Amino acid sequence: MSMPKTVTIENGEKQINMFSKEEMLNRLKHLRKHMADADIDVALFTSIHNINYFNDFVYCSFGRPYGLVVTQDKSTSITANIDGGQPYRRGFGENLVFTDWQRDNYFYAVQQLVKDGRRVGIEYDHVNLETFKKLGNALPHSEIVDIGQATMKIRMIKSEEEIELIRNGARIADMGGAACVEAIGENVGEHEVALHSTNAMIHEIARSYPDTEIRDTWTWFQSGINTDGAHNPVTSRKIQKGDILSLNCFPMIAGYYTALERTLFFESVNDRELELWEINCKVHKRGLELIQTGTRCCDIALELNQIYQEHDLLQYRTFGYGHSFGTLCHYYGREAGLELREDIETVLEPGMVVSMEPMIMLPEGMDGAGGYREHDILVVREGVVENITKFPFGPEQNIIKS
Repeated sequence: MSMPKTVTIENGEKQINMFSKEEMLNRLKHLRKHMADADIDVALFTSIHNINYFNDFVYCSFGRPYGLVVTQDKSTSITANIDGGQPYRRGFGENLVFTDWQRDNYFYAVQQLVKDGRRVGIEYDHVNLETFKKLGNALPHSEIVDIGQATMKIRMIKSEEEIELIRNGARIADMGGAACVEAIGENVGEHEVALHSTNAMIHEIARSYPDTEIRDTWTWFQSGINTDGAHNPVTSRKIQKGDILSLNCFPMIAGYYTALERTLFFESVNDRELELWEINCKVHKRGLELIQTGTRCCDIALELNQIYQEHDLLQYRTFGYGHSFGTLCHYYGREAGLELREDIETVLEPGMVVSMEPMIMLPEGMDGAGGYREHDILVVREGVVENITKFPFGPEQNIIKS
């Protein structure tokens, strides 16, 4: 029996997209303008973030490749048969499904949508070597060029619809933070606090966005030595009196990431811990003031470094001072050109959304050992910057009592 390499599965009606038709068409308009200016005939996106940005569909790969082919007059996602009609229902545009009946049917689907001999834009920062070689074999007469850096710059400027979604995400993150505080107690496991927070955020996402998919929202709640890494996973360690705590809430709405991060202490804080905490809050407050239209990312980092240096703490800083927001996650995506680091010269512009999140980490054995960090989200406008994070920070608010 001969089985097909590709099929269409238009199962059910198109669902309500997270973003309006006008919003999605405007994104494609900006993309197609770049393609025309760069003499790119067709774009083949493979990353979760760009496919989500231009198609409103978040894929789950499970070892399979996915794609989005965009020309000047058409947009078609390439998805796996295992997903059925969900990519068609959720995505903005057409959909072509590749099957598992033969090896590399994905590249056969690419050949159906991309005429060989064209100039094809792909994401150099996402395509691995094996995929790159197979793509070259599938399109032997095509010129392959990078489109990843250009699309990152497009995504860095947020639309009003994106900003509204991020604003709601920040509100829901604050609710997750409140749920964390509610669950903190002596001998309570980190996982129990995290579960309480995550459930609160998921319930609010479902209430606020009844047509969205519910996926990927999570909380990292860390205590004691586990606070030393910003991305340390939740454990079953039980909270003890005097513990330093890190609250990290991440509501994910339609693939859009927002965050709340705070330093807390349970019951008590010693003098050195209080000193370190207050210094980090000082850096945080100054960072919030420095985020302004026309300021370079590197200049913010260099000035904040001076505060740490004055207190002989710069060597304990662990990462940059902030980053962009949008369609990104710990699983995928990152607008690396908009990070508050010494090596990034990007100038802040209206429509950008960035965090301020200073962190220092003192290792075990030192007085005040632990990781201290705060995190707010700021929307950059012409002449004004709005902080959309409302959860309080600092010792006055976040020494948690039983």
